[in-house]
Amino acid sequence: MMRVSVARSGVVPFLKPLYQFPFSFSSSTLFPKTCSTAFSVKMSTTPSPQLTHIINLPTQPNQPVSVVAAPGVSDIHFRNAIESPLFKQWLKNIQTETGLLANGAMSLRQVLIQDVDMFGKRLGFLKFKADIIDKETGQKVPGIVFARGPAVAVLILLDSEDETYAVLTEQVRVPVGRLILELPAGMLDDDQGDFAGTAVREVEEETGIHLNVHDMVDLTAFLDSSTGARVFPSPGGCDEEISLFLYRGHVSKEKIQQLRGKETGLRDHGELIKVHVVPYDKLWRATADAKAVCAIALYEMAKRDGLLPSSMS
Repeated sequence: MMRVSVARSGVVPFLKPLYQFPFSFSSSTLFPKTCSTAFSVKMSTTPSPQLTHIINLPTQPNQPVSVVAAPGVSDIHFRNAIESPLFKQWLKNIQTETGLLANGAMSLRQVLIQDVDMFGKRLGFLKFKADIIDKETGQKVPGIVFARGPAVAVLILLDSEDETYAVLTEQVRVPVGRLILELPAGMLDDDQGDFAGTAVREVEEETGIHLNVHDMVDLTAFLDSSTGARVFPSPGGCDEEISLFLYRGHVSKEKIQQLRGKETGLRDHGELIKVHVVPYDKLWRATADAKAVCAIALYEMAKRDGLLPSSMS
């Protein structure tokens, strides 16, 4: 162990970034200016052991995969990550018939768990880096993953007299720094796969409208089975897959007026939501929400091909 002392009123010497060395500091904060008191820096020559987990994949039986934790990821968060439905589903996806490892052209060498966000006791978001190697070139393919899992969204069409309206929600979206008009939507809370039930619950929470699950039509189910019957809004960086549903009903003009500007959402969960109602024929220009644009396209194509129930056309 080596001790470096700085004299009273001396200037703090330049220190390299903390993540490069396993420093242990006797004071909690360093300021790059003249110090009024002495302090010491201890430098340990023994690095902390890296959390590691080994997995064996049937698609590459002779090549075990190391799953390791990045500095700062705790033992409990590391265990939560490798045992989470998000990570298990990703491993399953890469081994399916259309998965990255299916034809043997690529291999998975290592996964680095970079960060974990907990929603209470449940893992909410997971960020990791996968070292996928293209065997022909020996090069890595882009492999940074933001895992958040499956979600649902609902295109709600309300017929009132001679007009059809669509229901949107206005929400605060910090990642884009804007208020966004979008379809009522939400994440699946578990791995049970209750997409329709989740859609109904999310609509009620976000708009106050109660829907019957039996009146819902899964628009993404019309996609070819090879797609997984989901839409992927940002597959270059996120695993999110969305099921898009359609609901169509009849309401009075009074109901349309009541919905406009209605404030909803789970306020104690930080949901600040305002309901908007727009004519359906103007919907495609009223929102930049990818879920809404996809739902419009699926609805129009399904209607064109006669795939919808007569009550939904």
